[in-house]
Amino acid sequence: MSVTIGSHAPAFKLPARPGHEIDVGNVIGHQKVVLLFIPLAFSPVCTTEFCTFRDDWSNWSKLGCAVYGISVDSPFVTDKFKQELSIPFDILSDFNKEVSRTYGALYENLMGLKGVGKRAAFVINAAGKVVYAKVNDEAGQQVDFAAIQSAVESC
Repeated sequence: MSVTIGSHAPAFKLPARPGHEIDVGNVIGHQKVVLLFIPLAFSPVCTTEFCTFRDDWSNWSKLGCAVYGISVDSPFVTDKFKQELSIPFDILSDFNKEVSRTYGALYENLMGLKGVGKRAAFVINAAGKVVYAKVNDEAGQQVDFAAIQSAVESC
């Protein structure tokens, strides 16, 4: 299954750190949401992506959207990544790869690694509809920050 523009965004729960699960389904359909799927925490492109959002956080805060990072790393790793880089939004662990697969953001095989997340971004409006969906097939290709911001501003 793949999530596309115009579809209703699937709700889900994932851990942000060991023993602390976030129910994103409680937010979808109530406010704007940005989902940022990354291949692996601490990799150079993923670090740049999340630090770019962090460094422009005052702008993102003004847009009134909830932002969630999603990685197939364990909740121990996602929590460490968030803490070490002072990321101001939750980074969720999709260790079982269910949400990444549902959103169409999963490599079955990336350089010999099985089940690595794809770099992807989804913007969901306050009604729960996907208004922006971009899944990069190239792991090293950065997200389009301006397109994501534009999508949030327009919904």
